Amino acid sequence: MQEQDQADKLAREAEDKRAEALPFPKVRDIQVGSPWRWLALAWGDLRACPIPSLFYGFCFAGMGLLITFVFEHAYQYTSALTSGFLLVAPFFSMGLYEISRRRERSEACALAPTTVVWKRNAGNIGVFALVLMVIFLVWARASLVVFALFYTQEMPNLSGFLEQILAFENLEFLLVYMCVGLLFATIVFAVSVVAIPLMLDRNQDAVTAMLASVASLFKNPFTMMMWAFVIVGMTILGFVTFHVGLVIAMPLVGHATWHAYRDLVEPLPGN
Repeated sequence: MQEQDQADKLAREAEDKRAEALPFPKVRDIQVGSPWRWLALAWGDLRACPIPSLFYGFCFAGMGLLITFVFEHAYQYTSALTSGFLLVAPFFSMGLYEISRRRERSEACALAPTTVVWKRNAGNIGVFALVLMVIFLVWARASLVVFALFYTQEMPNLSGFLEQILAFENLEFLLVYMCVGLLFATIVFAVSVVAIPLMLDRNQDAVTAMLASVASLFKNPFTMMMWAFVIVGMTILGFVTFHVGLVIAMPLVGHATWHAYRDLVEPLPGN
């Protein structure tokens, strides 16, 4: 047992040294219409590996059901839970990235190996998870503060709240609430767009992976904006179809994110 622990420790140290020796990822300029090509490639991944892909799709659908339940019973927490959806999504998607990676290499796309892929770079993925957790906690607090500022009296029930929104009776609240949500969603998107694929593919450290994600956003702002709109649109479509759409939409987004990483980040020499 001690020998195995020692071997694992040496393996982790070797991986850390390799990660330290990696150059900063070189981000490429890509075409504005690239997201549609990513989705086409993602559809190919889904068709080639339906069972493991749809497994993750059902996981996302379950998360969607939880958000709907909270909205019906405590709608003031919906934004916080939605931020949690965005927080957990990159980690659920790790399995989808691995499916695409294995198919790219003509390897078997079984479900079991994709559920433990995080072990490949557990330390840095843990650091990234901690960063997203901090963002989530701040977002959740900000959401409740906005409600407290605009609803100083008793909170209306769900039907009353929806009537106010649909009648545009509290536009200031709606504007501030949406701006706060957009700000935090942009931060999450900026630091995560290629971060986990980088950490899985190259054992890259978390800080470098997040900086490379931000660099991808700044170098290709219009393409990344389109990709963000595509993700939001597919997510909304998944919710309005009573979460059935999430079973297909989220695996497509996950697979497409892997292909986005392949387009955005130049391969290492020899790869």
